[in-house]
Amino acid sequence: MQSLGLKYPIFQGGMAWVADGRLAAAVSNAGGLGIIGAGHASGEVVEGEIKRARALTDRPFGVNVMLLSPHVDDVVKVILSAHDSITVVTTGAGDPSKYLPEFKAANIKVIPVVGSVALAKRMARVGADAVVAEGMESGGHIGKLTTMALVPQVVDAINIPVIAAGGIGDGRGLAAAFMLGAIGGQMGTRFLVATESKVHPTYKEAVLKAKDIDTMITGEFAGHPARVLKNPMAKRFVRLEKTEAAKADPDFSEVEEIGNGALRNAVLTGDRENGAYMAGQVAGMVRQAQPAAEILADVYQQATQLMGGV
Repeated sequence: MQSLGLKYPIFQGGMAWVADGRLAAAVSNAGGLGIIGAGHASGEVVEGEIKRARALTDRPFGVNVMLLSPHVDDVVKVILSAHDSITVVTTGAGDPSKYLPEFKAANIKVIPVVGSVALAKRMARVGADAVVAEGMESGGHIGKLTTMALVPQVVDAINIPVIAAGGIGDGRGLAAAFMLGAIGGQMGTRFLVATESKVHPTYKEAVLKAKDIDTMITGEFAGHPARVLKNPMAKRFVRLEKTEAAKADPDFSEVEEIGNGALRNAVLTGDRENGAYMAGQVAGMVRQAQPAAEILADVYQQATQLMGGV
């Protein structure tokens, strides 16, 4: 973390439609690593958010590249052209190996998000600078392993730094990440309700009111499982995908249509019926909206107190 010039060993998750230039800049200004979530946005949109972040901070920040995006090549070009501004690229939903030489040549650190030991090993072999080992407690797209099981196995398997993610909502989670062998933690759900977050008030309210059992997983049968808060859209999605999965020749096109644009609807309009309110299981711990600077300071202070002031 020292090589990134961070005050706090905390990454802000690169949440699609949520993590824009303003939020990333706020986190970076406060001493963490702010990350712009490219999601499925075009290169032009990502370029605008990079410029926005740079106008608001002179601190390091990064971009999360969604490798399944149809715009991924354009997004990569934008990042490379802005390499003087971008310190870190995190990647999700795939293998970034084909882009890694260009990022490295531009002096951009590459930190893939991994959900298994096998992918972590591959990323270490191809030259990644670190990995984010993300457990299934996290919001959004998830793997199969919990953070408690995944992180120590990844730490034992590779010789590059590991950042833990999934289930980290306060200093106790960050301290646990250190004890599992990680050098820091990544948080997403806690930053959903940051005052600098553009998330619709209805979405924020849903996170703040959530209980421990108020998330569910969509896409377990249709593919690309994701953790979201329970709402009519999520329940309708799971009900239909289970019905289709039981057929000899399932057709998930109608299921996919329910999911199209659902996250955008939730973030921008707070759509209660058709929005996908992505959030991790720690939503049940998030009880107040705070500026990013307060979130970072509170989490780090609690973690250091628990670890004896280290």
